[in-house]
Amino acid sequence: MSKERSIRHQFEGDQLESVFVGRRDAEPRPTVILIPTVMGVAELEIGFGRQLVELGYNALVADLFGSEFRGAPRETMFGEMKRLRDDRAALRRRLEHVLQIARGLDEVSSGQIVVAGYCFGGQCALDLARSGADIAAAVAFHGLFDPPRLPLQKIKAKVVCFHGWDDPMVPPEAVVALGKELTEAGSDWQIHAYGHVGHGFTNPHASELQIDGVAYNALAAERSWTSFINLLEELFG
Repeated sequence: MSKERSIRHQFEGDQLESVFVGRRDAEPRPTVILIPTVMGVAELEIGFGRQLVELGYNALVADLFGSEFRGAPRETMFGEMKRLRDDRAALRRRLEHVLQIARGLDEVSSGQIVVAGYCFGGQCALDLARSGADIAAAVAFHGLFDPPRLPLQKIKAKVVCFHGWDDPMVPPEAVVALGKELTEAGSDWQIHAYGHVGHGFTNPHASELQIDGVAYNALAAERSWTSFINLLEELFG
């Protein structure tokens, strides 16, 4: 069974509250930093963390928005996402801060960290890789692909993206552009594209948003999760 606790931390005046999901023996293990969707820390990502614990890993569900926004309305969260996306250099600093918080936890094997994110969180995982961060891998589930327009760094991490080909937020030309960007940065990269699949395909409640092109797809969710676990096994044995 997993053991969960809140991790309170502060970044540039924002009070953040991430959630660590680990095994009860508290031994150092490979750890996945999970960066949530625009809605911030929620039961969905904590549930993914629990699944990782069952497989022998730890998870840190990262709060980028602040504890005051936990459970806030969608309109509020979209405004907060825009605030963070409008300054990608500041967003990078925030992500580097979260990485340092993870490395400071006793249960985290500091040389065995993967960063994975969903939607906006997927873009964040890519942005951390783009910074040249020393992480094992960066993984985006239906992430946003547009680059941060910051100086290009050599990408040390393996990069894997799970993408719905019919995602209205990431058209095919953006997928090709990301592939070129990752190649130029020297990354070991993969992009898994799923036909007839849109945005948000890992979230069973995605259709409730009533946004065109945003829907859960059970088969794509299962395929992407299986491939993700295969990546963790490749990295950590």
